[in-house]
Amino acid sequence: NMLGSAEAAQQVMSQIQEDAAKTPFMIQENIRISVIVAAYNIEEYLVRCLDSICNQTYHNLEILVVDDGSTDETGRICEEYAGKDPRIQVIHQNNMGLSGARNSALKIATGEYIGYVDGDDYIEPDMYENMLDACLENDAQLAVCSYRQIGSEKAQNGFSGQRYPLTREEALEIYICDNKPYHIYNAVWSKLFRRDIVKDVMFPVGHKSEDIPYTTKALINADRCVFLDTPYYNYVVDREDSIMNQNIHERRFNDEIPFWKEQQGYLYGVGMKDLADKASYQFYRRMLYYFLDFKKRRMGESAGQLIEMLREDRKKIRTIYKNDYVAAGDKVRMHIALRTPGLY
Repeated sequence: NMLGSAEAAQQVMSQIQEDAAKTPFMIQENIRISVIVAAYNIEEYLVRCLDSICNQTYHNLEILVVDDGSTDETGRICEEYAGKDPRIQVIHQNNMGLSGARNSALKIATGEYIGYVDGDDYIEPDMYENMLDACLENDAQLAVCSYRQIGSEKAQNGFSGQRYPLTREEALEIYICDNKPYHIYNAVWSKLFRRDIVKDVMFPVGHKSEDIPYTTKALINADRCVFLDTPYYNYVVDREDSIMNQNIHERRFNDEIPFWKEQQGYLYGVGMKDLADKASYQFYRRMLYYFLDFKKRRMGESAGQLIEMLREDRKKIRTIYKNDYVAAGDKVRMHIALRTPGLY
């Protein structure tokens, strides 16, 4: 009988090991992911968002939903979901903007990994399972996924479904230079961060485009990154009142441009001069796009202010544009834009 019991026990253990190999997340669910959701007057979208998080195939989630001073039914919906799912914790606060909402949740988050979902977007059911698995499989502190634009007429296809492990330098090169076939965006919602690489990183309150410094610092702090070319995140682009559609002059001059310059300074500060120079090159290319966009929008004063800013940087531009990686066409375009903006 004892021999039979031992054999039976061995059979059970073998079955458990076999099942664990097939379903590795039975072992890994001791790892908690804190999912931070900022919500402000999005009663039409929030149910879909919270359903997509609560129904994740990975269950060990801490879901921190911040009602950022909403005046519609957003707060009530948050409480309703907290009553149904014990993993949800709701923070009600006066309106502080997206950065302030995320920071409030970061202060109480307990997960070993941090993820972000904007309250008007939604995610695929296996997003966090696959992103965590990719981190563990590749010993990476940061996972990045592709995303799908909801409400856009732009064709979106060609996702390979592959995982691509990257060193810190490779990930930063892709992020800064927009190298294909990967694309690492600023947005934090397309990423899963291991907590130790962002433990001292907060979002700048009172500013938009706050993801630029956060993602830059996280990538610098990570030794390894993994890119998942699968659109696990669904980004809603058809909201007319979205903050991305408001006050374009203020957003670019008060938020984006200072943050892009801060990115360059941060890279120079940690000794990554080559990447910092490339970041400067991409910044100046982006400024010429902004100039044309301002002209298209009939925002002549904004366009003029941008050219004056570039002229003040003329000496640095000349130095940066001597590098071999600067395209000949970009050199010509910048020369014309600085001398004769109207002709450009």
